[in-house]
Amino acid sequence: MTQGSVEDPSLYLDDLFTEFRAGSLRLRNRFAMAPMTRGKSPGGVPNAENVEYYRRHAAGGVGLIVTEGTYVRGPAAGPIAEVPRFYGEDSAAGWRAVVEAVHAEGAAIVPQLWHTGVERGDDPAFEPETPTVSPSGVDHTGRPVGRALTTAQLDTVVESYVESAVLAKRLGFDGIELHGAHGYLLDQFFWAATNHRDDEYGGSLPRRAAFPARVVAAVRAAVGPDFPIAYRFSQWKGADYSARIAESPTELEQLLTPLAEAGVDLFHTSLRRHWADEFTAHAADLSLAGWTKKITGLPVITVGSVGVDSVFRGDRIDETQADRFRVLRDQFGRGEFDIVAVGRALLADPDWVHKVRDGRLAEITPFR
Repeated sequence: MTQGSVEDPSLYLDDLFTEFRAGSLRLRNRFAMAPMTRGKSPGGVPNAENVEYYRRHAAGGVGLIVTEGTYVRGPAAGPIAEVPRFYGEDSAAGWRAVVEAVHAEGAAIVPQLWHTGVERGDDPAFEPETPTVSPSGVDHTGRPVGRALTTAQLDTVVESYVESAVLAKRLGFDGIELHGAHGYLLDQFFWAATNHRDDEYGGSLPRRAAFPARVVAAVRAAVGPDFPIAYRFSQWKGADYSARIAESPTELEQLLTPLAEAGVDLFHTSLRRHWADEFTAHAADLSLAGWTKKITGLPVITVGSVGVDSVFRGDRIDETQADRFRVLRDQFGRGEFDIVAVGRALLADPDWVHKVRDGRLAEITPFR
């Protein structure tokens, strides 16, 4: 990875080391640790290793930690038994220890609440006796997988998200993030390829946004007006990097406005390249994060290959690190985002934020 000269002032991201405030959320800087699935919680319960993992990254300087995806109660939330759960007293005790350790290091933390839907597959290791559920009982290719969610099951899914959000507030988390990206359950309602419903949750873009918005509204009603709710979404899916749920700013507005009106405080736009223009046929050159902020007026987290030399699960990046730091700085200066999430770079070097702050780029351990 080309680190660039520490004498080059264009590499310094001083403005990202300013405090961030939105409602009750207070961050010491604009850097977040991106959510990254680990599968290292035996029995779904965070243990001492998990506590140290999050504490160490908080000590490394990030302002916010978004936890790995954590299963809501279900039904059929995910396939892997070692993914942490966000329900039940055993898991609650483990998460309480994580929160206390992160707060002691001066960082904020929110859990990412996760239901995988059809991505759980046909042969899950976790709760194999429970059939997989999704909006229409099909994957993105149209192949039947599990069952379509019934009206009663939709109610249960909503209750599961509410249960986990209320627990997060009780444990002292600084908010919650709903995982509505990458082709998982909430995103499966957005995506026409996986949503073939003919009820109020299928069809037009606003109707496809209705169930995710219902989840947001129910969580908001349960946690009150001051507990931050972040919502992560993406165009790309784990099963299809070229997937798009919105082909224009107008279509994006039809998806995001119901979520904002339901109570989202902060959008987390998941990108594989944070610098890429989203709607190239449009006059304004903005990333997905920039369009999200322009449309909703709400704070936005950007992400996407920050601090690494290859796109997530893709090819090497042609631009140098210095070039991309300049772009990141310029995007922030134009108001395209408020917080930047960093993933793989922090896995390689938990002190990445401190080293960037101090201009010690040559000392960064690169991700390989």
